[in-house]
Amino acid sequence: MPSKARERKDDELRQLLVSRGIRVTEQRLVILRELARLRAPVSHGELTERLSGESLDRATIYRNLLSLTEAGILVRTQLGDNVWRFEMPGAASAEHDAHPHFVCTDCGDVSCLPKGAVKLTGGEIARVEVAEVQLRGRCGECVAR
Repeated sequence: MPSKARERKDDELRQLLVSRGIRVTEQRLVILRELARLRAPVSHGELTERLSGESLDRATIYRNLLSLTEAGILVRTQLGDNVWRFEMPGAASAEHDAHPHFVCTDCGDVSCLPKGAVKLTGGEIARVEVAEVQLRGRCGECVAR
């Protein structure tokens, strides 16, 4: 990322932290930069691997993930496999639009689907609050193999 663009992104991330009453630290900026680049939720272990060159230990990453989630900056999702995954909202605001996820049953890859990709209908749906929708199947890469 060019220096000016990275500075602008860092300014946005700093503002987000400040607006949520969270202290700005280099560790949090590193974590948020990486999560902002991703298009799908990522587990603590996956994020730790991605940040292996940043001299952040697993405990520091985990504590920051929890703090950022409690502040409403990140969203934590559990996709039925007892693994928490974290993601940044796609919108500029810290509000996270509810959207479905696709989980590959072969490789475990997780991807976000557009908000309108799944439509729930029926009388029973109208009487309950749907918190999360998840589709499972084989991704294109696994089908091609």
